[in-house]
Amino acid sequence: MTETIATIKEELASLADPHDARLLTWRQDKRCGVQKAIALWEKRLALARKKQADFNQRFNFERDYWLKGVELVAGVDEVGRGPLAGPVVAAAVILPHDFNIVDVIDSKQVAQHKREQLYEIILDQAVSIGIGSVDAKTIDEINIYEAARQAMTEAINNLAPQPQALLIDAMQVHLDITQQSLIKGDARSNSIGAASIVAKVIRDKMMTDYDKAYPGYDFAQNAGYGTKKHLAGIDKLGVTPIHRRSFQPVHDAIVNKKNC
Repeated sequence: MTETIATIKEELASLADPHDARLLTWRQDKRCGVQKAIALWEKRLALARKKQADFNQRFNFERDYWLKGVELVAGVDEVGRGPLAGPVVAAAVILPHDFNIVDVIDSKQVAQHKREQLYEIILDQAVSIGIGSVDAKTIDEINIYEAARQAMTEAINNLAPQPQALLIDAMQVHLDITQQSLIKGDARSNSIGAASIVAKVIRDKMMTDYDKAYPGYDFAQNAGYGTKKHLAGIDKLGVTPIHRRSFQPVHDAIVNKKNC
């Protein structure tokens, strides 16, 4: 009895082996629906292979260390340099050598719901995760660049076990640990990508909590960035203790209020 097109589509949905004998039979099926289903399956397979290959390549920096006997390599990244409010948050993540969650990459390339799913997986599978945070007051005192470095340093120091080497997104830290600074490292290293996801999810949760403490600025949606609603909130309500007074729009709002 000839299989229905619907049945073939269902079987293709769970098929991963390109050498499966059923494919030979289906490819000889003259029905247009079957041929379209096979073409779609081949496209999905090619995309999955590319995603896996890209993921494997993003372990090249870590693998170079592992092959030299350096087992514990931490990826380090931060989020929150640009917002007008809230802390800068950094994460340091040591991944196991057999980590194979291919969707892990720069958090900016991942949708929010997917980030949150990956965050839970990373927490479950990572060898170690460290978090660092620097508040708005300190950012104003030492500048955002140094605050990011301080948050990264704190995150690294909170790792247990401590790493033997660091892969850091566009930064160097003042620690006596072998380190590489990688431009756009969150898209080039799985460890840095994992750190960017962890830092992003944690900071977003912090800003959601701040939204409850300081309503009217839309922090839950804008994460402290200078959106239209956020700027309107500053204009109407003034600045809060979590605003960065050294950042231009916040500084201007304070000056304008004093001049009124």
